[in-house]
Amino acid sequence: MSQRKNIVIVGATSAIAEHCARLWLAQAAADLTLVGRDAQRLERVAADLRARSPQSDIRVVQAQFLDSTAIAAIVDSLAAQGRIDIALIAHGNLPDQAQCQSDLAAARQALEVNGLSPVLYAEAFAGHMEKANHGTLAIIGSVAGDRGRKSNYVYGAAKGLVTRYAEGLQHRLAGTQVRVVLVKPGPTDTPMTAHLKGQGAKLASVESVAQQIVNAVEAGKPVVYAPGKWLLIMTIIRLLPRAVFHKLNI
Repeated sequence: MSQRKNIVIVGATSAIAEHCARLWLAQAAADLTLVGRDAQRLERVAADLRARSPQSDIRVVQAQFLDSTAIAAIVDSLAAQGRIDIALIAHGNLPDQAQCQSDLAAARQALEVNGLSPVLYAEAFAGHMEKANHGTLAIIGSVAGDRGRKSNYVYGAAKGLVTRYAEGLQHRLAGTQVRVVLVKPGPTDTPMTAHLKGQGAKLASVESVAQQIVNAVEAGKPVVYAPGKWLLIMTIIRLLPRAVFHKLNI
């Protein structure tokens, strides 16, 4: 039986997820499964990772993100191949708030992709990890989920769902050997935030955020803000009185 880590990444074509994969494979060869919607992009990521770590077994799985039956079937199939050491739930997008306000279909899509889908995948993995009494489940949320703000409250609501779900799952699994890591990145320099960079926003490097995630998974840390400064920033924002907060243009 292989002693290599068995790692699954859902949303493996995201920049943060891809850099996490590179870091894990730089540590040691692994059995790595990349899950995503776009088969061509998955193969591109897989080819790059195979070149970096020829000793690793890297597979791709094209998946649905909103079909609960399909999600259960995919995770059941992955778990049947051997116990999972690390599962990273990394998919999502950054919707346009104004469009979500005027288009309910866009609002629904944003809520489902960024909130409901990650939760369903996490719940499917959690069941198998709990049975095995083993594994670390990392879920990427966002600092946007800490308090609703007019600039991105639909996205923030979805990530708020992820936050509350992860807290409850941590409570459920507290007496087991399964660890749940909730990752709250701030704005990060990825293709998803290219428009923010164009507006002059200061973005964290994807490499540094990925390194913090890998470190947090290794330590089994319950919550990680990436970069760490966002813990202080969001604590202040959460504690602002409503009368003060409503005067802010954020």
